[in-house]
Amino acid sequence: MDKNTNQSELEIKAREWLTERGVTLHDIAELVYFLQSKYHDDLKMEDCLYNVDRVLTKREVQNAILTGIQLDKLAEKKMLEQPLQKTIDTDESLYGIDEVIAFSIVNVYGSIGFTNYGYIDKEKPGILERLNDKSTGECHTFLDDIVGAIAAAASSRLAHATGDNDLFLDD
Repeated sequence: MDKNTNQSELEIKAREWLTERGVTLHDIAELVYFLQSKYHDDLKMEDCLYNVDRVLTKREVQNAILTGIQLDKLAEKKMLEQPLQKTIDTDESLYGIDEVIAFSIVNVYGSIGFTNYGYIDKEKPGILERLNDKSTGECHTFLDDIVGAIAAAASSRLAHATGDNDLFLDD
């Protein structure tokens, strides 16, 4: 654990890799706001950021981030064998392993996360639109689903809060 922040090496690396791939916590918090603002009249971006931050403390989430980003990087470098290379390069519609990894994140905060994830995966707002842009030459087959799942999990965490104090409970 890092003495100053209480973060494990795994968490630090997962956060670094998100940033290196162009995803900020604010980007994910905007997705949370997109999902939850109609249900919380006084929702603030800081509440969304807090919940994203809490989701990122979970080991299951950190493992999913590192695994997915590593596979995306390998695909960009053309280091996977065929036919997997083409499948991940093109984010083939019948390839569901990227969603399975996302489900491991969504599952951390209960079943509401599945509906949040499905909705945001279909709509692709904010950062998800950029991550799904195949014209950039970058591969985000796993990352787009992971980011959507983190937002869905943070939204679920927020939705489960029954009062203002519950928004800031540690779990």
